[in-house]
Amino acid sequence: MIKTFTQDDVIRYVYEETSPEESLLIEEALMSEPELTTFFLDALELRSMMNKIERQPRPSAVDNILAYSRNHPLNPPAQLRNA
Repeated sequence: MIKTFTQDDVIRYVYEETSPEESLLIEEALMSEPELTTFFLDALELRSMMNKIERQPRPSAVDNILAYSRNHPLNPPAQLRNA
């Protein structure tokens, strides 16, 4: 039986979510199917680019969280904590 691999299979391979046996079969398919190989190379590039993305919250979001924390009923004012 010939196994046909999909783009989903390739993505799982890129993220190392395939078994060793399945990885070997996918590697064989990559060597014989140019379209799958092109998708594999694109997926590798996208993964690399996504790993470089740095996300940071907006300063206003951090300020809102800190203000909520300072005013939370379970957080007593500083003068009560130091007493």
